[in-house]
Amino acid sequence: MSSDPKHIVIIGGGIVGCSTAYYITHHPSFSPGTDKLTVLEASKHGVAQGASGKAGGLVARWAYPKELVNVSFEEHAKLAEQHNGKDRWGWRFVNCGSWEGRGDTAALDSGSGVGQGGKRKSLEKTLGLNPQDAPHARKSKGLPDDLLWVDEGLTDTYSPMAPTGHTAQVHPYLFTTSMMELAKEKGAELVLGRATGIEQKGAQITGVSYIDNDSVESKTLPATHVILSAGAWSPRVVDELPITGTRAHSVTIHPQPGVTIAPYVLFTEITLPVGARPRLVTPEIYARPDNEVYACGPGDDSALPDTVDEVQVDQEACESVWKHVASISQPLREGKIDKRQACFLPVVSAGGGPIVGEATSIAKGLYIATGHTCWGICNAPGTAKALSELILQGKIKCANLKKLHPSNFI
Repeated sequence: MSSDPKHIVIIGGGIVGCSTAYYITHHPSFSPGTDKLTVLEASKHGVAQGASGKAGGLVARWAYPKELVNVSFEEHAKLAEQHNGKDRWGWRFVNCGSWEGRGDTAALDSGSGVGQGGKRKSLEKTLGLNPQDAPHARKSKGLPDDLLWVDEGLTDTYSPMAPTGHTAQVHPYLFTTSMMELAKEKGAELVLGRATGIEQKGAQITGVSYIDNDSVESKTLPATHVILSAGAWSPRVVDELPITGTRAHSVTIHPQPGVTIAPYVLFTEITLPVGARPRLVTPEIYARPDNEVYACGPGDDSALPDTVDEVQVDQEACESVWKHVASISQPLREGKIDKRQACFLPVVSAGGGPIVGEATSIAKGLYIATGHTCWGICNAPGTAKALSELILQGKIKCANLKKLHPSNFI
């Protein structure tokens, strides 16, 4: 690789962008005194304001695509060991199971499950699971001895979805902000502004134009390399990208003092006896280390706003999520709702993805890293490591990402 100074601009301060900033600045070929790395984030509140701060934080060996998962899971474990991820961003292994049963109508005044956002859409998080990998469920209902925060009387079946050690978690906001802080320690800079376009001379990238959040002036960041990792907003910068956004709502709940929530991630199928025709709802529930519980429902196809700061929260959708999980758990029903939130997940509209690699058909020096759907938290380290190798060593060595190359999508 050329030893000329590199001016690297990362568009998007989500988990992929901040993780990439970390891996590049910690790469032995990056020279803080010579090379420059800038993260450009559109939110006036800083990094991790979108899905990277509002997601569940699931990290799984059974996620997809395998090309990234096989790198990312091990990298998550290494990062946690190197930087005390257990205390800093809530890294831990968790149990993961499928729960099927009935909601308690005495405790539930059911919401619509959709809210005002548009057509209901599955987040398809369990597509990567291989049922043959799961251990055999116990006889009867199969509930583990320590899974006490769901009502046994409402349970029809519980079964593990993956072997022990194959599912972990992080707190996504804490992980993302930690990656940015660790990158700053190695010379990275954070600029708050909204990217408006890619600048190039001939076929070569030369910079990123943006509107500064404070001055509202149009400015340019010179660049030899540009990494576009703006999630669902990526097509606002490069309109050739086949990326759309799926809005997902979630709530966080803290149980009453003295109540302990065992470390389980549950994918539920809850039958609600609403009127004469029972209805099935499928919220996901994630127990977190600080006894916080995260729960999310299906996505919807509402329109993407101009910036992440303008994402609207549908209160009815959040209320439905809470009611559905509360219908099977007294500790959650009696707990306190701390956050009601929404975010947009970036989806490759052409299918497959994410898109990772150099988009030479648009400009030399332009790299794409978006379309991670519900697995952005899980696959950020693998994506970041691959990009750091590609930019600083000229070739991705950690994985074969040919299926994810931009030429397959644009």
